[in-house]
Amino acid sequence: MIRVVFNQKGGVGKSTITCNLAAISASQGLRTLVIDLDAQCNATHYLMNDGFTKTDETIAGYFEDTLSFRIYPRELTTFVHPTPLENLYLMPAHEALDTLHSRLESRYKIYKLRDALNALEEFDRIYVDTPPALNFYTRSALIAADRCLIPFDCDAFARQAIDELMANVSELQADHNPKLSVEGVIVNQFQSRARLPAALISELHDAGHRVLQPFLSASVKVRESHQAGQPLIALAPKHKLTEEYKALHAALEDL
Repeated sequence: MIRVVFNQKGGVGKSTITCNLAAISASQGLRTLVIDLDAQCNATHYLMNDGFTKTDETIAGYFEDTLSFRIYPRELTTFVHPTPLENLYLMPAHEALDTLHSRLESRYKIYKLRDALNALEEFDRIYVDTPPALNFYTRSALIAADRCLIPFDCDAFARQAIDELMANVSELQADHNPKLSVEGVIVNQFQSRARLPAALISELHDAGHRVLQPFLSASVKVRESHQAGQPLIALAPKHKLTEEYKALHAALEDL
């Protein structure tokens, strides 16, 4: 099962949601891989505090390999690293992804990630964190994926972007990946006492979008989790937000 977490708007919690759902998957005994396709490397720093400085050990190294001929090409597992959490692995990002982008696009390497992941049988679940743009890396991920999750941070600008996002995903489904399904919208940073979030969520329902339950509450514990470099299931396993993540993960597994 390959899930992509995608939204063209930045700051909606893509990396946080990706890493926390993956960490819960791993905590339940599923061998789980996170692929960080964002040159900002947020998921990489979240799961590996020290990050990765060697380009050729990251997803950038994998894409670099696709641009050059190798008699003995490296397996995708070469770029996979264990995290401090049991059963959780990471294919880290690197800032070199930015400089590689135009070369990969011009050489039409859009199917390389799909082909590589199709041959990767070691993992029960794969979560892909994407950049906040519909670019080469995001398209590569959506072409490779089974399912797509869309974070929504209860912001009016994010609401305006959802319909365009859905249209882009539908076009990609039709042209490149008919098996891809949109699992739904994940409501993030939800404040139950505020009027705007409830109104925006109602709009999503009225527009026919699947809004997943439970909503993820706004909490300072997320920032503490980032600072500690530990997903919530490791840092605060009994916290309210952790319980919401666990319930959301269970709901996704039942879909």
